[in-house]
Amino acid sequence: MTNTNTVDPAITLTIAGSEATGGAGAQADLKTFQELGTYGIVALTCIVSFDPKDSWNHRFVPVDQQVIEDQLEAIQTCYEDKLGTVKLGMMGSPATINTVATALKSQKWDNVLLDPVLICKGQEPGHALDTDEALKSELLPLATFVTPNHFEAEQLSGLKISTEEDLIAAAKKIHEISGAAVLAKGGVRISGEDAVDVFYDGTTLEVLREKKIGEVAVSGAGCSLAAAVTAELAKGATALDAARTAKAFVTEGIRNRVSGNTPFDALWQGGGR
Repeated sequence: MTNTNTVDPAITLTIAGSEATGGAGAQADLKTFQELGTYGIVALTCIVSFDPKDSWNHRFVPVDQQVIEDQLEAIQTCYEDKLGTVKLGMMGSPATINTVATALKSQKWDNVLLDPVLICKGQEPGHALDTDEALKSELLPLATFVTPNHFEAEQLSGLKISTEEDLIAAAKKIHEISGAAVLAKGGVRISGEDAVDVFYDGTTLEVLREKKIGEVAVSGAGCSLAAAVTAELAKGATALDAARTAKAFVTEGIRNRVSGNTPFDALWQGGGR
């Protein structure tokens, strides 16, 4: 079928896990991509479903490696020469990280955003540690932009983060390690009235602030922030402008959150409409 559009939308791929309630993971990524005007694609790495009979803890099921490989083959072949931006979310295992890294290396990328999901809930601690080490050794070197949350920033930098100054130091350290632009997410976990995130790319340091909307983290905020950065980068924004837009986008999503029977609310990607 002939495309009658004069301009194709930017294409954004997320390689991530499914979160059944729709608050986080690939579901949050696709809704963010759509809201920000890009054509979203997903390759699923795992299926996560909360267990309402066990305090809503995670139930984790990996996707078979051949299935992951098949998804990426189909996507990369279909959009050859058009797909240049990818977001990496939950991997779940060293095997998946290796499969994804191999696929990424098969083509040139303009933007590789790593949202470094460390210590996946629902995994055995030893397996989770192996996954973390594989992520650091195989995916972090490929990243052009990294969006660690408070815990992940501590793990990647090796620094304890209690203050805004600590978060700045961690962002600089992660850039030093990776060479990537960094948006370190302090969110509600840094004391004070502002939700604070730190952008650093080796040249520019900027602290992004918005007034906190409550003191409890909202499901999907981290995923959506990273996905928003991804969408903006795909559309041609600078790294700093992408971070600023993403921060504003997520703030409105938190303000207009969705509640259910889980003990936490979920961000709504349409909150800024």
